[in-house]
Amino acid sequence: MNHDVPGAGALDYHVCQYDGGRLLFRGPPQLVTGDTVLCLGGTETFGKFVPQPWPDRLRALTGRQVVNLGCVNAGLDAFLGDRAVLAMTRRAAVTVVQVMGVQNASNRYYTVHPRRNDRFLGPTPLLRDLFAEVDFTEFHFTRHLVTALADHDPTRFAAVLDDLRAVWLARMRGLLAQAGGWRVVLWMADHDPGDSVLRADPWGVDAVTLDALADDCDLILRVPYSARARALGGAGMAFTWLETAVAQGLPGPAAHDEVATALAAALTTRGA
Repeated sequence: MNHDVPGAGALDYHVCQYDGGRLLFRGPPQLVTGDTVLCLGGTETFGKFVPQPWPDRLRALTGRQVVNLGCVNAGLDAFLGDRAVLAMTRRAAVTVVQVMGVQNASNRYYTVHPRRNDRFLGPTPLLRDLFAEVDFTEFHFTRHLVTALADHDPTRFAAVLDDLRAVWLARMRGLLAQAGGWRVVLWMADHDPGDSVLRADPWGVDAVTLDALADDCDLILRVPYSARARALGGAGMAFTWLETAVAQGLPGPAAHDEVATALAAALTTRGA
């Protein structure tokens, strides 16, 4: 871990775009073949601050073509709105979709940026009526918004959370339906589904919501990081001292190893 001076330790992610799309992914760009494992997800799958994120480690373990379509701060709306991503999912042998939080999608209560889905654009009249006393100009990010509203009035927020989960399920099903091959829903987090769902990532996804996808995919793979990975934290990460706070909230190399190992074993066992 390097955080001595600004610029020291920063990784070159070789960010790239794919033809027909607008999202930025970790490069270098890869071809999608009939044997490709396609990895869709947010900042964790992108592997921010991690020299070799789990898609790279999966490639080393399996010898297969693995394409990292992790996108920093993205949610399901970003992927569903990107023609390049949807085209690649139809060609890939395996599509892995990381479980991302329910808050990063436009819904009946608020809208988000079409690519930076963590950006709160504004409330709908429905949310203004429900929380008439709240000044929504104070919010710029969805996570800040939903945690503040949940703390402010859990009873009223329950209706918002129900809608967020319903939208999340619909978008996940829509994305999984695009896949032409084997479909894996990947839970990667420092806890089991259902624990601290309104305090930890993936925010708002409980076990009931996750299990509702069982008929829409070939496998739901749960990888809660081990005590060892949690203890190692960011050991082996590369970031500047200005990025320390952000890095502390992301999985380190040991956690990425565990995700890759579990996924490689699942693909091998199931012959995917």
